[in-house]
Amino acid sequence: MGNWRYEAISKDGRREAGTVQAGTAKEVRRILRGKGLRPKRVIPPSLLEFDIGEWMVEKGLSKPFGPQELMRFTKQLAIMVNAGVPIIQSLEILYKQQKHPVLKRAIKRIGADVGEGKTIAEAMREQKGFDKLYCNLVKAGEAGGILDTILNKLSVHLEKQEKIKAQIKSAMTYPVIVTLIGFLVIWGMMVFVVPQFVSMLTDTGQAIPAITQFVIDTSDFLGAWSMYMVPGFIVSGAAISSFVKTPSGKLIYDNLFMRVPIFGEIIIKGNLAAFSRTLSTMLGSGVSLVDALDICIETIDNGVIGKDLTEVRKKIIEGKSLTEPLEKIEYFPDMVCQMVRVGEQTGQIDNMLDKVSEVFEDEVNALIDTMTKMVEPLIIVVLGGMIATILVAMYLPMFMSAGE
Repeated sequence: MGNWRYEAISKDGRREAGTVQAGTAKEVRRILRGKGLRPKRVIPPSLLEFDIGEWMVEKGLSKPFGPQELMRFTKQLAIMVNAGVPIIQSLEILYKQQKHPVLKRAIKRIGADVGEGKTIAEAMREQKGFDKLYCNLVKAGEAGGILDTILNKLSVHLEKQEKIKAQIKSAMTYPVIVTLIGFLVIWGMMVFVVPQFVSMLTDTGQAIPAITQFVIDTSDFLGAWSMYMVPGFIVSGAAISSFVKTPSGKLIYDNLFMRVPIFGEIIIKGNLAAFSRTLSTMLGSGVSLVDALDICIETIDNGVIGKDLTEVRKKIIEGKSLTEPLEKIEYFPDMVCQMVRVGEQTGQIDNMLDKVSEVFEDEVNALIDTMTKMVEPLIIVVLGGMIATILVAMYLPMFMSAGE
């Protein structure tokens, strides 16, 4: 992307010169023809005007934009639409101030497509990063003349969904990191510290206690096989990762983690919170229940929950209410099912689902606090016990010889 200079002939035969922002000469000529100009000469931008960000996007070297960038863009677009700024002008303003190169390019292409007569939803659908949920809600907003309201709902939805994901990720990350560091310390003691004690014990010629012999044998094993275990773990990890990416592997993996105490509840309720909020946003925007469920299922990270919700969708197509199939899902709380039933009976199901999502979010927060309070001392006790066992095993023969 850069400033291309041009010389062109207008419809009335006058010569015109100027600059236009574009990525290629072909794009410059297309823009000029769109303005009613016949290009005669196109001069590429100088090296000083070269846009490194655009070049990286074209070469596939830039990372895609994430939920945070999309949330900010959605909020800003909602403000401009609400203020009465024309959509093309809004996109031009957002394009100029956008820092992320991939999103910047997407905004530019959306603006160009809208200028050529496409709807905003159609233009967004052709760009990576705007998922089915986002595009369908924008489509509903355009059709109902409430695009600013829908964009506001979308920004709130993205913010809360990202908050839940961050909480779950934080809950999973902390104990894993602490455990890894602890086992690394134990491995270091077994491989480097224990052998120093072994040579001292051998020189004394004293009988070695069973616990000490066990630690020595473990140390010898780790010293001899560690160089093979590391690549073995890497290969095993890669194999498991590949298996988990398959549909059957994903189901097994998700089903296993759902059964882990506390962790499983966090995963279940985090996903159900996201599902409830997404469904509430879709229904509140005028999307039909069946279509809304179809889109919600795509947003669920957990394969088991996604499969169960697919069954819920089938039952609704067969004429059942939303509550009936939900009640048959064992991990879906009875209280929540009753809230959904009330929402169906009063015609306020979108508002009730919004409250349901808040209930799940509060429970996720409580579970994360509980897990943090339980896991931290548990890890310390287990790792501390292992280290204490090693130290006792090494010093026990010395205490026994001193007693003699």
